[in-house]
Amino acid sequence: MLVRKVNISGVNTYKLPIISGARMKVLFKKLREGEDEGARLELINGNLRLVLSVLQRFKNRGENLDDLFQVGCIGLMKAVDNFSLDHNVHFSTYAVPMIIGEIKRHLRDNNAVRVSRSLKMLAQKAQQVREELTRKFLREPTIQEISLELGVTPEEVVFAYQAINDPVSLHDPVFSDTTDPVYIMDIVSDQNSNADLWVEDITLRQALDILTERERRILESRFFEGHTQTEIAADIGISQAQVSRIEKAALRRVRHHLSDEGGSSDASL
Repeated sequence: MLVRKVNISGVNTYKLPIISGARMKVLFKKLREGEDEGARLELINGNLRLVLSVLQRFKNRGENLDDLFQVGCIGLMKAVDNFSLDHNVHFSTYAVPMIIGEIKRHLRDNNAVRVSRSLKMLAQKAQQVREELTRKFLREPTIQEISLELGVTPEEVVFAYQAINDPVSLHDPVFSDTTDPVYIMDIVSDQNSNADLWVEDITLRQALDILTERERRILESRFFEGHTQTEIAADIGISQAQVSRIEKAALRRVRHHLSDEGGSSDASL
């Protein structure tokens, strides 16, 4: 006999109750009218599966799932206490962002790298100014324009943005589809292994010669000059989605060319 038992914080996740939408409406009415603690408890227990579904987003971050589950439950309890049927949305639609927010706050506050409050405030102001300038100029503002508006140096703006960004994995995709994802590790070089960089550069430049002028221009702008797809799209007069498709196809052609060249070289040895 197969016994299904996966415990998180002492809770057997296979035995979590399921609560219907109709029952939840009844319980929320009871909770608002009479502060029925039994109704509150039933609503929390009946929606613990929401916390489990949110945990799937954080399972590969090396965090303790028991801790995250407990933090997620705090978000769920806040959602139960603040939800109103007048919102005219499903409870899950209201609760999931609150659970995610609670977990993200926990991860941020317990991050080994502490970011000062002043730096966080500068990053928030920079983001507000960025949105205001985007509406004003009808384009993405530069770091220099944001820094002038704030009265700080461009370096301070960049540092503030970088300080509040979550660390990423080398295995995170830059963009992905079902056939040919490109990962961060594909575009980040190891500066400690530079003995053959000049050979690799010659090979890459030769590979770029097989591309059309537009494909070569996009790849050079993206990976040699550091421009975003949005900036490139504005520069050459096409949409960002078109830039993404052209870039992906060009990378695939370059890879195939380099693979063929590698196979030919190996065969000649």
